[in-house]
Parts: sequence; C-alpha cells; structure tokens
Amino acid sequence: MRFVLIAALGLTCAAPTLAADLPPKPVRLGLCAACHGEAGMAQIPGAPNLAGQRLDYLRNALQQYRDGTRNVPLMRTAIGPLNDAELDQLARWYSTQTPQPQAVGHP
Repeated sequence: MRFVLIAALGLTCAAPTLAADLPPKPVRLGLCAACHGEAGMAQIPGAPNLAGQRLDYLRNALQQYRDGTRNVPLMRTAIGPLNDAELDQLARWYSTQTPQPQAVGHP
C-alpha cells in the first residue's frame, strides 16, 4: 500500500514537469491538422501519421517540402509561406505527440 501511495505521489509531482516540456500548440497547426490530425494521427487516407516522429526528421522534411527538394505540390502550397521558426514549431509539436493505435477497418 505504501508503494502505491509513494508512486502516485511521485507521478503527481512529475506531471507539471512533464506538461512544461510540451511545446505550445503552433498557431499554424490548422492546415496541417486537416490532413495529419492535430495530434499527428492522419485524418485522410494516404496522409502519414506524424505523432512521435523524430524532431530532426520532421524539421528536415518540412524544409524540403517548403523548398521544393521534395516535390509534393500540396505540401509545398501548404507550408510554402512558413518561415523556419514556424516550421520548427510544427516539427516540435508533432514530435512530442504520442502515436495512438488506429482502429482496423472491417470490410
């Protein structure tokens, strides 16, 4: 019983610290969330899940889409006007989201 109480107290004290490590929701999240979901879980077929992806991977991918190195016109249009700080906010947001299991469709 003591162990349970000590563990619960530890988690309660750690919760504010964990929440403080989460980045603020990006102002420009709306357009991304239309396809990739606010929490990084795809909302439409063919859109990849971004939740929990490595921060450096997301930063590089977003820059490449914006700059045209990755030639995906939809992504270039969506993030073309974003500056480096805005791309970084989006990458940080999605990298800190927790992937969720997706329901399996039944035919």
